[in-house]
Amino acid sequence: MATVLVVDDDAGIRESAAMALEKVGLKTVQAGDVTSALQALRAHRIDLVLSDIYMPGETGLTLLQAIAERRNPPRVILMTARGTIETTALAQRIGAFDYLAKPFDLGEMIARVRAALGERVAEEVEIEAGPSSRIVGSHPSMIAMYKAIARVASLNVPVVILGESGSGKELVAQSIHDLGGRVAGPFIAINCGAIPDTLLENELFGSTRGAFTDSRQDRRGALSRADGGTLFLDEIGDISPAFQVKLLRFLQDGIVTPLGAEKSHRVDVRLIAATHRDVKRLVAEGKFREDLYYRLAGYEIAVPPLRERVSDIPLLVDHFKRRIAAELKKESIAGPSQGVLDVFAAHAWPGNVRELEQVIRRTVIDSGALTDAAAASRALRDIAPSAEPKPAAAAPQNSEDDLVSLDEAEKRHIIAVLRATGGNQTQAAYILGIERKTLARKLKRLDISLETP
Repeated sequence: MATVLVVDDDAGIRESAAMALEKVGLKTVQAGDVTSALQALRAHRIDLVLSDIYMPGETGLTLLQAIAERRNPPRVILMTARGTIETTALAQRIGAFDYLAKPFDLGEMIARVRAALGERVAEEVEIEAGPSSRIVGSHPSMIAMYKAIARVASLNVPVVILGESGSGKELVAQSIHDLGGRVAGPFIAINCGAIPDTLLENELFGSTRGAFTDSRQDRRGALSRADGGTLFLDEIGDISPAFQVKLLRFLQDGIVTPLGAEKSHRVDVRLIAATHRDVKRLVAEGKFREDLYYRLAGYEIAVPPLRERVSDIPLLVDHFKRRIAAELKKESIAGPSQGVLDVFAAHAWPGNVRELEQVIRRTVIDSGALTDAAAASRALRDIAPSAEPKPAAAAPQNSEDDLVSLDEAEKRHIIAVLRATGGNQTQAAYILGIERKTLARKLKRLDISLETP
């Protein structure tokens, strides 16, 4: 049974709050000021503190600060009838879990307390973190992509990376550069879709002083800056037919002529392009030059969308949790809980990994952790309001020839999941909806060895 410390100098409010909490099965301890509250914290195991802010003597903010400095501090919900934006902001910076305005409905107070206690005890899913890497994922489709990167990285051929927006195409390009023979040279990235066509030539080839209005000095283009290294052209499918001709000419001779210049110079640049578009369809429709496509696509690498590698979501959540904790200057972030992972697994992720990172950040900012499934759902609705959960796959039709025992059916399913997760038992247990120790027992009972996949 959880214990709530109720702190308020108004005995009526304090006692009515305590009585309401006890009626729903919670234990309570009462204190009329900060000094008594600190004594209660030393004398009892407190799971949650519900405290007024403005009291005679020291305030609830002083109590909050003292609690924040304790090891494994309880959550704190602050109450006040005189709240200000400054007080709220300060309370959140110190670490208040929630903020309750007086006068409040006792039902609302109970709901807030239950939410705080429920999040406090939500079981975190143990995630086996993979080795440190720029790209995160162990799904078979990702392993195939890693192999493709390794095959082409050391070869001095142009590469086209195909994948949906937010799937991580630039990370793939950076990895090719880092693993190849040009790692000592620069890596320059240009988003062709974000630059008007009239400015793209200046961006890539550069210009001389006076080449156009307001051009007061020479400007080195991206091709010259990338000399000896790699130039990554993102969203290459968005460039106009006129600029396609200019890019093709460079690919044929490697010569750069800045706008307004009389002299040209040769550069040694490896070109990696990427697009979310179906380039072959654009070629068939006459919107993208076939000869340019063949020049660019010395080798193609496909980046799988997140919805096709759902088993990687726990690894990605753990990766982004650590990054966001550093970004928000938090020592750590609680979670993820199984409920949060279930919310994420049910989403179609039209924005892919980039969308996942935004949802995690929003959830952490709003709720302080990754344990509240409702907060994760709200973050999804706010960031992708038109997105619907992905439909469940239709069950396969079975014939009489496929009929097997329950144990055999379970064994086959577990083996299939282990194959999909590359043998990662934590991810497999998550997909199967069981605890990892339960999976271990099933592996032993069904005689499934780790070499089976």
